[in-house]
Amino acid sequence: MPKATENIPAPVLNVKSALTTAGVEDTVRIFETHVPTAAAAATVLGCDVAAITNSLIFELDGGPLLILASGAAKVDTALVATQLGTAKIRRATPDFVLQHTGQEVGGVAPVGHPAPIRTILDASLQDHPVLWAGAGDHHSMFSITYQELARITGAEELRVR
Repeated sequence: MPKATENIPAPVLNVKSALTTAGVEDTVRIFETHVPTAAAAATVLGCDVAAITNSLIFELDGGPLLILASGAAKVDTALVATQLGTAKIRRATPDFVLQHTGQEVGGVAPVGHPAPIRTILDASLQDHPVLWAGAGDHHSMFSITYQELARITGAEELRVR
């Protein structure tokens, strides 16, 4: 008989492990349908798109920068760069994202990466009592509070738009 975890992709198992290691409940939900965008996830979950936490990887000085932004927000990279005191933040390539997160674009989670990533948390997300974030692939999401997300990611809170 196969183990329950045999059908769960490794990136999702990494997220589940990261959540429990951080002392938060494993709320990962796996869906039959793809949820690679904030709009798709909000539809499946029946929540406001603004409560979806997009995990966006950017390149900053050759390394990864993770911006956790509301699904309703378009990140203003110039504003973020100014607040961080750097010249430019670039959108990362899919290969760069996979290399640094172990997860594919559209399924990147805030946690479960091979190594810690500097993280920015969109301050507007605190307006929602429950947030939903990608859980490592295109079929998985997990719920969490803003405070817990900030704690487990060690994120810097900033305005991103």
